[in-house]
Amino acid sequence: MEPSEEGLKRLKEILGRFDGAIVAFSGGVDSTFLAGVAAEALGEDLVAVTVTAPFISRAEVEEAKAFAESHGIRHEIVDVDMDAIDLFAENPPDRCYHCKKAIFAAISAAAVKFGIDIVMDASNVEDALDYRPGMKALEELGVLSPLREAGLTKDEIRELSRARGYRNWDKPASACLASRIPYGERITAEKLRRVEEAEAFLAAEGFTVRRVRSHGDLARIEVAPEKIGPLMEGPTRARIAARLRELGFRYVTVDIEGYRTGSLNESLDL
Repeated sequence: MEPSEEGLKRLKEILGRFDGAIVAFSGGVDSTFLAGVAAEALGEDLVAVTVTAPFISRAEVEEAKAFAESHGIRHEIVDVDMDAIDLFAENPPDRCYHCKKAIFAAISAAAVKFGIDIVMDASNVEDALDYRPGMKALEELGVLSPLREAGLTKDEIRELSRARGYRNWDKPASACLASRIPYGERITAEKLRRVEEAEAFLAAEGFTVRRVRSHGDLARIEVAPEKIGPLMEGPTRARIAARLRELGFRYVTVDIEGYRTGSLNESLDL
């Protein structure tokens, strides 16, 4: 049996222990896969909960809605008040801890409404390799991570998702929009909107993998290394620079190292 199939078998065994569960459903590759497998195991006893907030891409929420509807999954949308999250706007290095705690407190409240005790997230075994203070919040709240418990890697989840015909199996990794703003720089709804619209424009220009890191009035664009050349071609470069200036950035730069996960964590002494 292939490693991914062994992991899938373990995942089904884990889910089979539950009478019902809530899955935190962002619409990304991992949570889509978990929601799909959990729906098969639990049927009507699974509820997928998607959070909306200024730091969450609206496109991601729409993708989550579409998947849940097309697969007959019970789906709940929960709004989270960004201003009510402790220290979120101040943006300390452990911002993700405070954010995750608020998000999963809201998801846990939905679980109570549905009379469900189990809350799951879609962390995989590789999520512990980067700086992720939000994992501590999940542990404190008793949130389970079946993909991690089953030993599934990101590549295995993609492979299994493709075999199941999930359209987003090759979707690039995503993260909340607040991750585009350096620690210590105040987060505002306007900055988040600016980043979201800038990245949407890059997507429309054909850059599937992209980040717009917001350093005050400077935008630092990260794309896949092989896409830096096409981005720098005259007409494309001019369109991107013009659009980002329209959004309020004074300076528009390209990171010659290209996209890498958690590049703003590189300044931390971990």
